[in-house]
Amino acid sequence: MTYENGEDDSEAYLIGPGFDLAVPGFNFFTLNFYYRQTEGSRPGDDVWQITPAWSYTLPLGNSNLLIDGYIDWVVDNDQNSHGTYHANLHFNPQIKYDLGKALGWREKQVYVGAEYSYWKDKYGIENNANLDTHESTTSLLVKVHF
Repeated sequence: MTYENGEDDSEAYLIGPGFDLAVPGFNFFTLNFYYRQTEGSRPGDDVWQITPAWSYTLPLGNSNLLIDGYIDWVVDNDQNSHGTYHANLHFNPQIKYDLGKALGWREKQVYVGAEYSYWKDKYGIENNANLDTHESTTSLLVKVHF
């Protein structure tokens, strides 16, 4: 179960089964199927959301490259009769180098890398000529685990 709470009265309840899959080579691979109920000022018909998440480590020199991320796919609900929450897809992978291990510090403590975020119809708002709701952005990142 997941609860999402945004600004003002925007919230969603997600409940459903999740599976930890033993995919060879992966640190983890999960697959969740959520029944999504959107509440607040933008209600929508109840829809399904599919969320895979993964983590994969590749050796690189004297350290590792960590590739991980998730996809949130809110299944098509565009034909609903009264809802305003539009189907959408969010793809968010990260590629990180274990700098801590490379410098002889603790492994999995300091990472540097990049993140890409692609979100079609962000926040469930349909893209149109007056409002571009597609996101495509790349960020550099530094992650420190204490």
